[in-house]
Formats: sequence, C-alpha cells, structure tokens
Amino acid sequence: MKENLQLTTRQQMQQRLMPLQVQYGRMLEMNTQEVEEEVKRALEEFPALEAVDDSHHASATEDGGDAFTETAEEMQRADYRDDDEMPTLRLEAYNHHKNTRHTDRQGPEPVVANDGETLLEALDRQLSEFNLDDRQMLIARYIAGNIDDNGYLTRSAREIADDLAFQQGVEVDAGSVGRLIEVVQSLDPAGVGAVDLRQCLLLQLKRLTQTTDVERAREIVEHYFDLLSKLHYDRLASALGLSREELRGALNVIERLDPKPGRQFAGSAAEEASRLIIPDFAVDADGDHLTVTALNNIPELQLEATFRADAMPAGMGDGSSERARKEAATFMKQKRDEAQNFINLLAMRQTTLMRIMTAITRLQRDFFMTGDPSKLRPMILKDVAAITGDDLSVISRATAGKYVATRQGIWPVKSLFNESTGIAAKPKEEGDETDEATSATIIATIRAIIGDEDPRHPMSDEQITRRLQAEGIEIARRTVAKYRERLGYPVARLRKKL
Repeated sequence: MKENLQLTTRQQMQQRLMPLQVQYGRMLEMNTQEVEEEVKRALEEFPALEAVDDSHHASATEDGGDAFTETAEEMQRADYRDDDEMPTLRLEAYNHHKNTRHTDRQGPEPVVANDGETLLEALDRQLSEFNLDDRQMLIARYIAGNIDDNGYLTRSAREIADDLAFQQGVEVDAGSVGRLIEVVQSLDPAGVGAVDLRQCLLLQLKRLTQTTDVERAREIVEHYFDLLSKLHYDRLASALGLSREELRGALNVIERLDPKPGRQFAGSAAEEASRLIIPDFAVDADGDHLTVTALNNIPELQLEATFRADAMPAGMGDGSSERARKEAATFMKQKRDEAQNFINLLAMRQTTLMRIMTAITRLQRDFFMTGDPSKLRPMILKDVAAITGDDLSVISRATAGKYVATRQGIWPVKSLFNESTGIAAKPKEEGDETDEATSATIIATIRAIIGDEDPRHPMSDEQITRRLQAEGIEIARRTVAKYRERLGYPVARLRKKL
C-alpha cells in the first residue's frame, strides 16, 4: 500500500475582534442604567481609576477642614432634639424638601416607593385571623404562595397535595386542600385564588348585593360564558329572554369587575424598578432648533495620581532592587492601561451615541418638532450610516434598548426607524407630489379610524381598507389586518359593545 504525501497551500481570510472591540460593542448595547452600574463596578475593580471630585469638594476651608454643606433646613432641624419636638408644619416642609426631585441635574432619577404590602403579605395577614391549626395554616400559606401576580391560583388541589407530600413531608388529600382553597378564595381582594377568569368573576359577583342585574350577570357568567366571551349579545338576550336594555344592565355589572384582582397590590421593589423606563436622551425643540442631550449620572473619570506615568511606586526608593522596581512598574502600567482603556471606551461610547442620535434627530426633524407619529419619515440603518459613517452593526447596537424623551413623551429609539411600505399615498390635490406611506402613518391612521368608530357597529377590515383608500392610501385588506393585530385590536365582532 502506497502512501502519498502532498503539501498544499490555502489562502483564507479571517476577521478577529480585539478584546477592546468586543468590550466596546458590549458597552454600546448597554442603556444608561447599565452603564452607570458598569462605571461603579470599574471604580471598585480598577485601582488606577477614580472619579473626578465635584467642584464643591474643592471649597474646603483653608485649614484643611471639610467644606460647610449643611442646608438651612438641616440647621433648623438641629434646633430640636427629635422629630417629636419639631412643629408639624416645619417637619412636613422639611420632608417635602427632602423628597423633592432637584431639577438642576442632568437626567431624571425615578425613585421606586414600595411602602404598600404585596399580595402574598396581604393574604398571609388575613389568614392569621382565621382559627386554623398549624397544619392547616401551612397548607393555606402554601396555597397562597402559588397565586400569581394577577391573583390566579396556578396549581390544582391534587398538584398542591403532591407538592406538600414531596417537599414538606405533609400527607394531605385533595379534598382537604380544596376546602382550604375555598378559605383563600374568601379573602380580599374578591376573586383572588380563582383558577380561571370565569371563576374569578363569579367570586366577585357572589360578594355583591344581589340585585336583579347582579343575578342576571351571575347567570350569564355561570351558564353562558362562551357566548359572553365571543360577544354574541343577540344570542345571549335570546337565551335569557331579556331585552337589550335588561342585558345592558347585566353587562354593565360584569364590566365593573376586576379581571386581575392581584394587580392592585404592590410588587417587589426590584420588580417595580425593572419596569421603569429611564430615557437615555432628551430632544427639546426651541423654535426651529432641536437640542439633543445625553441623560446620565456618569461621573468624569481620571487616572489615580499614584498610577500616573511619572509617579514612583510607593516604597520603591533607591534602596529597592532593580527587579522589584521593574515588577512594580509593570504592575502599575498594567493597571494604568486597564483604567485608561475604560476611560477611552466610555468616551467613545458617549461620542458615538450622541453622533447617532443627532443624525436620527436630523432625519426625523418633523416628528421631533410636532410629536406626531404620522410625521415619521422612512428611515433605515443605512440612512443614519450615510450621515455618521458608522457601521450598520454599530448603529444597531447603539439604538437597541435606548429611549428618547420628548415633550410629547418617551419613545424607544428603535421605533423611530420606519421602513417604507412601498404603498403609494395619492396626492390629495392636483399638483401635489405622490409619496410613499410609512408604516407609522398607516398605523396611526388605523388607530384613529378604530378610535372614532361606533362601538355598536365596529368597522370590519374591509371597511377600514376602503376608508384608507378614500384618504389616498392604496392598501390591501390583509395588510390592514396585520397592522390592526399589531395595534392589539381584535376583529370587529369582538370590538362590538351593546
């Protein structure tokens, strides 16, 4: 058997990202809150990095003492031994001043106040008022722990019995669990502990004063829930032998019920904080001029004095060995480079974001001047790249998860990108130029049409299509259906009201 050895050459191109490029891309994707946390982490991790002191720190007394920063309110507060001695009006004024958000800062700083009790805490407090033994209390609290934020029970009685046997070592039958579920369902808010929407509504209806309308509402929910959910009002009236006015009275009772009773309670502070939207930019219109401002609380960073290039390592005098001095110098250079790279990356990120946001503001000038979504012009990543010279991936990362504050509200930066639909918008008058309608224009028009429709006779997709065509937008019915679903509107039959 012969062996044939060959030597071949192959040309191949590879693109590799430097570690700094990877870190820069990751930093571009961060929003304002994440960057602020990253800066805090860097200040703790990098010994060569420090924040530049604020100007008021430099106003220390000449003898080296700390600057006098006590406010007038704090001076007045010091005149009293405690809050009990302070007059009520003065204490309220102090607390109001302390809690008032200052307006001279660069960006908003929402504060999550979560003084109210959670749903689980409220249920636990109410259960403690029942005459339950330790075993029953453990089971009831386990049931309450399986109720979601909307107030619905997420496990069946059999599943809860199995969980208690495996996890808690408590042997209990499904019937006993079911009886304690009924105890939990008797707690406030009405409807809590239900397994589905139908039971949630029934639990609330049972607690109302039993008037004629309430009794009819109970019958509808209990026996005709399918017809109710499909809004078949004519069939409901026929099945119950009611007139439209009598049916309307029962439906009004149902409409006043809370489909998510657990939502009236506060969530955890971390959960509430995660729901906050803090804008990364602010665009303000002053006459014909637009001003873009970056909103953040990022301090100015610099190299710590002992790590600067001309600084001698501490304890490394003439008596130190050459090897020790080299090792110390190498260590200081490494830490200095880490800190300087972080400072440079932070500056590059800020410059890139401002350059991209300024370009977007220029392209969407009409929108920022008016706040009208229908004024959004077609804009894609390439349009911004043509102005800034940045790569498309850089622009995509820089706009992902970012928000801009305007006088009309806070908008996701990504929502300002508006690709042309290719749908022709006819000129309304002779001599006007024909333009292409953007998806934002069509969506805003559909929202306005549905908002103005008669709720007793909602418009079908075909009718909305004809209405758009009458306004000069040539569009297909299936496209109307797609945009209507994107807006969250159901079909006409489900939008109907009696």
